[in-house]
Amino acid sequence: MESSQENKQTQAKKLIERYFFQLTTGCGKPDCTNKYCASSGLVEKLCGNQAAIKSLQLYVDQAKLCDTSTSVVIKDVEMIISDLSKSNSSTSKNEPAMSSDNSGTSNNSPTSSSSKEILFVDETKLNELMDLCEQTKDFAPIIRCLGSILYSKESVVKSFQRKTKSSIDVIFDRVKPSSINTMKKEDIRTLEDDEKEEDSMATEEETKLNDPTYTPVDVESIRRCMTRLFQLNPNVFESLDSPIQGLSSMLHLDMHLLKSDEEFEDILTVIVILFEIFNITNGQLEQSIVRILPVIANLPVQAQARLAQIWSSHCKNDLSTILLHLQQIITLQVIANVYNRENHVNDNEIITNAVKVMKIVYCANILTSDVGGETKFMTQETNGGLGSILEDEEDDFSSIVYPFDPSKSTKFFDDPLMKQLGICIEQCREPLIPFEEFQNEPLCDVVEMDVEFIRYRRLLAIDKLAEDKRFSFIFYSFVLTPITKSTALFYDSRIRMFSERRTSMMNMHFLGQPTNPYLKLKIRRDFLIDDALAELEMVAMSNPKDLRKQIFIEFDGEQGIDEGGVSKEFFQLIVEEIFNPDYGMFVDVNGTSWFNSFSFENTAQYTLIGIVLGLAIYNHVILPVNFPIVVYRKLMNWKLTWHDLKDFNPVIYNSLKSLLTYDEPDIEEVFSQTFEIGYQDVFGSSLKHNLKKDGDKIFVNHFNKQEFVELYADFLMNKSIEKQFKAFKKGFRMVTDESPLSYLFRPEEIELLVCGSNNFDFDELEKSTEYEGGYSSNSEIIKHFWSIVHGFSLESKRKLLQFTTGSNRVPIGGFSKLKLVIARHGPDCDRLPTSHTCFNILLLPEYSAREKLEERLLKAINYSKGFGML
Repeated sequence: MESSQENKQTQAKKLIERYFFQLTTGCGKPDCTNKYCASSGLVEKLCGNQAAIKSLQLYVDQAKLCDTSTSVVIKDVEMIISDLSKSNSSTSKNEPAMSSDNSGTSNNSPTSSSSKEILFVDETKLNELMDLCEQTKDFAPIIRCLGSILYSKESVVKSFQRKTKSSIDVIFDRVKPSSINTMKKEDIRTLEDDEKEEDSMATEEETKLNDPTYTPVDVESIRRCMTRLFQLNPNVFESLDSPIQGLSSMLHLDMHLLKSDEEFEDILTVIVILFEIFNITNGQLEQSIVRILPVIANLPVQAQARLAQIWSSHCKNDLSTILLHLQQIITLQVIANVYNRENHVNDNEIITNAVKVMKIVYCANILTSDVGGETKFMTQETNGGLGSILEDEEDDFSSIVYPFDPSKSTKFFDDPLMKQLGICIEQCREPLIPFEEFQNEPLCDVVEMDVEFIRYRRLLAIDKLAEDKRFSFIFYSFVLTPITKSTALFYDSRIRMFSERRTSMMNMHFLGQPTNPYLKLKIRRDFLIDDALAELEMVAMSNPKDLRKQIFIEFDGEQGIDEGGVSKEFFQLIVEEIFNPDYGMFVDVNGTSWFNSFSFENTAQYTLIGIVLGLAIYNHVILPVNFPIVVYRKLMNWKLTWHDLKDFNPVIYNSLKSLLTYDEPDIEEVFSQTFEIGYQDVFGSSLKHNLKKDGDKIFVNHFNKQEFVELYADFLMNKSIEKQFKAFKKGFRMVTDESPLSYLFRPEEIELLVCGSNNFDFDELEKSTEYEGGYSSNSEIIKHFWSIVHGFSLESKRKLLQFTTGSNRVPIGGFSKLKLVIARHGPDCDRLPTSHTCFNILLLPEYSAREKLEERLLKAINYSKGFGML
């Protein structure tokens, strides 16, 4: 019974489809008189849904149907399959299928002028062809078929197009199949009214306009086909290399002729299809990828943005594979060539094109990633721009003491692709692909960063950067490792130091002004904080630009000459004291240092601390500070959301998260929380704060819980420390304002730049250590030395590092970048080991016994400080 009912419904649908064809296409007879046939000229023009509803009405009325014995024949891929299945299997696998024109002449190009049809393929037809090849064990037909398609842009564009639901199917979705034969005119009139109100059938063009991620490609179908083909015979893809390279060359030649958006959309369609093929292979088509890269790299910014949106939406799981292809191409080019100061790596177009395409993948990665929820509040610095730091601060003592105007900050390059997409790195807290995977270490090893930085500065001065043919990796900093970027920052700071030094010398010679080319600070150890803050305050008040000079520290009563080591010790000591909770400027929050909102110090003190942090970065000194990552995000003007509490105070974050996820109706009784919050000051006294007016009378419920969470997080991370952080940031910007710090580094990398690495791998240090004065890695005392050091506790290892380098932190890049030197300092004696911290040199006498070496070394690292024994 059910089968009979289904047959009736199928027959009814076929008749309705005939009426639809008759209304929209006609029977093809020039003398047709049927008023319900388009061939008669009596049918008004109808859209898809209107024609479908009219067809349904004609079916109910049993209207006249024309004779359709004359059919419209459309050549599709079935003809290709038929031709290929009959072709001689001995035909060359690399030769595309032959198509014949009306005169009987043959042509290799399926899109030649004599060809009236554009060949294309879809999942159904390709599966039929794969079935045929699997049965015959002969894959020549499918090679010829795909080769014919891939030789022509038009054929590729028409292939694997997504199928849109027909108007008949749309109407059938709104009508019960069982009620078709019993429908009345009132029911059909209701459908017509609904159609007028909803206008539900969006056209293809409307879809393109409304959806920036739209692509006509049925990505899933081509992915299934290519996966199956690779499983059947992976060698087939090697034969596709030649047609794909030919297609890429034609696209590259046609690029300068393209003008309309539609033409670029066709190229994007080709790129999407080709990369679905590339992603299935295991490197067989690497040369094809290389040939398509210049096409993508030279697309207009709007087209590149569209590609990023398509990849982020439809190829999300393939982004890592695309990135892997690009990294392999770059690495292979680095290894296969020799680069030096005459032959720069950024003159290799294959590498630069791969990096440019990687930028599109990088943006797609940001688009696909979790941005940490909607941004409901921002740090005040971001909300009003950098210049807002000085707004409403007439009563702020630090504004009077330090006349710094952030509104005159140096503006750096705005990335056109990210600007077109309306995205920025701060949106991405947890990327789909970790940002570290975009870095290429072999590439960084051959980049001449001094030359690269000069090139970057020159390009930065050009107004129309896109029109300049030169390339700088600094504009694509995501591909550079933190150590490489820190080298760029080093050259930037050194250039500024030399510039300030030259200006000082010119003022002295030509204007007779007494000046100092260096930032010299004379400090008494017993009054370290007072002297340092007083000296820096004088500099900041008189001429803040002097902060960009090279720093020299002189400890009162000591003979040490600062070649870098004394400065390291100065920063180490001052940070230890300032961040001591007993000093009262910072408090401990979950093991990190946070601003004390109840500090008795005025804001000028926080400005000076910001200056110290900026000077440390500017002079490449690692500091033992322990800020939460939120501080660095705020320094970089990142927008904060309540999700940032996860990295600042996980306990409160989890509590607020449980509040948001609670769905039961008794939320007010369970949580009993109002918009009044409680907290403690440094003395342990309980305080109350209303997050909004009359907050103590407003209970948190399902309607306002999101608002409560955002206001609470805003208070903790912004408003409660607003004065202290503004002053701190101002001091930091006084030193780093004109550097590319925020452009090159993410907050996590700035933390690494400031604090160094936490990976105390002393095996790596041993491998990278050099020896002088007769010592070598095979010397008996050196073997004893490393045996003793590897047995040290972490605290003792830190002390050894402090003793030999002036800092107890691991530099960015790890111990391999430290270059420790152990030099022989005479024969066996009772002297303690000594060091030159400016040059990371440990002077070690050749002690006669292991026990004596250990005793002397421990005494040296535990009791030495400054120049001489204390």
